[in-house]
Amino acid sequence: MSKKKKLTGEEALFAAFAAVDHAPLLAQLGVEMSEEYLRHALTHRSFANENGHLPNNERLEFLGDAVLGLSVASKLYTVYPSRPESDISKMRASIVSRYGLSDIAREIELGKHILLGKGEQSTGGRDKDSILADTTEAIFGAIYLQFGFETAREVILRLFAKKIENASISGRHLDWKTTLQELCADLHASMPVYTATSTGPEHDQTFSAVATVAGVSVGQGVGHNKKLAEQEAAQQAFHTLRETPLLVQGTADKER
Repeated sequence: MSKKKKLTGEEALFAAFAAVDHAPLLAQLGVEMSEEYLRHALTHRSFANENGHLPNNERLEFLGDAVLGLSVASKLYTVYPSRPESDISKMRASIVSRYGLSDIAREIELGKHILLGKGEQSTGGRDKDSILADTTEAIFGAIYLQFGFETAREVILRLFAKKIENASISGRHLDWKTTLQELCADLHASMPVYTATSTGPEHDQTFSAVATVAGVSVGQGVGHNKKLAEQEAAQQAFHTLRETPLLVQGTADKER
């Protein structure tokens, strides 16, 4: 029996894309993207490099990042007319952060649609925050190119509606790791370090994280993935250091 011919290049790209039903994703997006644009947006560099260095989605990601930022910024400007620039800037940063984007990606089950190389597939690439966030931006970039800014903006604001409605510089939608870093910088303290452990079977793990600043444990968190555990630890650490800043204040200066 002859061996099955290994597909390479565009053949592999078209076959991998056709192997998944993308109709549910398009329904979530609310636009009928062409196969060409959607395929390009879903092509991660790992897949592209493994198949003859095909075009990947990184340029679309760059474009989508700009469209996303302007769409969210203009909406926040309108929704929160009395908030100063410093507040809405932090709101925008939290909403369009890697965590904000990966949250949206999981809501629309984007991971199953991404075209990944074997290495990324074997290491859980379909649920990596960075890959999910980057691919979401690439999709926004592709929608912009095919349909224009207004359609891309409508898609973005619909997907991010809850995050924008609940945006608050002190609310639960905050990127607590970023906020903790900012507090440490204000205190001239060392930057936070996170350690995480997991228990349970691979399909049902529980993660525990500890946030440490200057060798002092200042926050702990638990979650069903590492990101959530670290975010909870960072939130606890933020409140700890805001109440007792002398625990770590000035430690960055001492390390110099």
